[in-house]
Amino acid sequence: MSYVPPHLRTSSTPSSHCLPTATRNSTTTKTSSETLEYDHKFYSSNPHYSLKNSSSAPPSFSNGARRTSGNLPLSRALAVPEPVFQQWKPSERVFRLKPEQIEEVRLRLNVDVTVASDSPPAPAPIESFTDMCLHSSIMKDIAFHEYTRPTSIQAQAMPVALSGRDLLGCAETGSGKTAAFTIPMIQHCLAQPPIRRGDGPLALVLAPTRELAQQIEKEVKAFSRSLESFRTAIVVGGTNIAEQRSELRAGVNIVVATPGRFIDHLQQGNTSLSRISFVVLDEADRMLDMGFEPQIREVMRNLPKKHQTLLFSATMPVEIEALAQEYLTNPVQVKVGKVSSPTANVSQILEKVVESEKIDRLLALLVEEASQAERSGHSLPLTIVFVERKTRCDEVTEALVAQGLHAVALHGGRSQSERESALRDFRTGSTNILVATDVASRGLDVTGVAHVVNLDLPKTMEDYVHRIGRTGRAGSTGQATSFYTDRDMFLVAHIRKAIADVESGNTVAFATGKVARRKEREAAAAQKEARLALSRLSMTGPTSINIEDKYRYMLAPTNIKKEGAADDAWDD
Repeated sequence: MSYVPPHLRTSSTPSSHCLPTATRNSTTTKTSSETLEYDHKFYSSNPHYSLKNSSSAPPSFSNGARRTSGNLPLSRALAVPEPVFQQWKPSERVFRLKPEQIEEVRLRLNVDVTVASDSPPAPAPIESFTDMCLHSSIMKDIAFHEYTRPTSIQAQAMPVALSGRDLLGCAETGSGKTAAFTIPMIQHCLAQPPIRRGDGPLALVLAPTRELAQQIEKEVKAFSRSLESFRTAIVVGGTNIAEQRSELRAGVNIVVATPGRFIDHLQQGNTSLSRISFVVLDEADRMLDMGFEPQIREVMRNLPKKHQTLLFSATMPVEIEALAQEYLTNPVQVKVGKVSSPTANVSQILEKVVESEKIDRLLALLVEEASQAERSGHSLPLTIVFVERKTRCDEVTEALVAQGLHAVALHGGRSQSERESALRDFRTGSTNILVATDVASRGLDVTGVAHVVNLDLPKTMEDYVHRIGRTGRAGSTGQATSFYTDRDMFLVAHIRKAIADVESGNTVAFATGKVARRKEREAAAAQKEARLALSRLSMTGPTSINIEDKYRYMLAPTNIKKEGAADDAWDD
């Protein structure tokens, strides 16, 4: 049975045996007039499924989920315009590049491109927007926003997307991924037959958080501002669903959504998948982390057969590789830079602090920075303070405000309007300190963040990398200060090693994804147990214990016995 959101899982939800045989067996050829009549009734009352999607069975709906703006005429229900995939070609200059020249450009851009052995070569990277042969309106808006040269991910990912091929993009935070898919998506939409009232969107972007969805929508509007009839809808939780319903039913070109709310609208019949031919899964690793895999699969398996999929992820765990293998067709994989590693242009400071003194130390640090800035005639640079819990977020914000600093809180417990207001104040600089939980650790792109403070360290290295990635973006420099206690020693050891590797120019590599984080937590627990054992044994005098090799570098100097080796002392 197809996925049904929790709010629709009621006893009134009809099971598959309640539906006619023709609907249950959607892969069966429908030829009788009776079957066609039923198909018309089903699909017109649920416009997000068209007959061309009959390869997968329609989901079960509760009676309350069949609200629509009125049945579509039979011709409208059946006559879904075929998507158009234009033959795109770059400028003649780029078209004539030789393979060795293409590799030289990729090397300069620090871009790694992989394609399957039986697939055609990937398009050449393009270092000029003019050479991409984009729609004149898009070029006008690129000039308006003073985009001069594509970033590395844009230079390679945009030609791939413009050529109509599926893409698996992986790049560090702040690399310009949003524009890399936004511009080709708008170009694709402009080639499609016009949107009609009652049609679903032409393109869909799924993102993990409201903040990231809003950021993407802002980018879409930035590059479509010259197009009068081009409409975009943002579909996220925490906002008025009735307004979203009206927008969707009126017809929009692009929908930017969080998975849960988009499924709500599909279940209510407010929009359709029937015309979607361009799909983007942005921050896909984060969506899987947040438990959105059922919703993603529900959307992907009900799309029209002809569609293009772009999957962007800051990390490449095994879960993402599995998702890409299932839903992308012969994708071009584009990787830029050292993915999942602390960026070299962020200065990282680790400071050990007693838990009860953390807030006082934070106040002293930021008050001193504010005083220095004031003495030099500047305001305090934009700073993000990460904390572990919502209540602590509010507590820290109040303490900062009491010290005369301009601070605002951002966490999942605040209303959507409060979250939007906090981000707006932070972006404009009217508030220069944002105190946040991990809701702000990924996808949040605010220009000019100079300092990230981890009042509470996260549980994993992957989350740490994402947090400090809020600064040092787009080639600028930044600073990250992290307070830690004894309970954080496992992560601190990893951070110290990563810092040393970055400083020595070595590649920083560590596993990412759910499985990797579970193993990391298990290793942290084992290391903690080893420390407790050392502590207990130290009370009884010098002795030696067995410690696994992979944890040895994390422990303080002591008499440690390596498994299968003679007793010896080891220095950190």
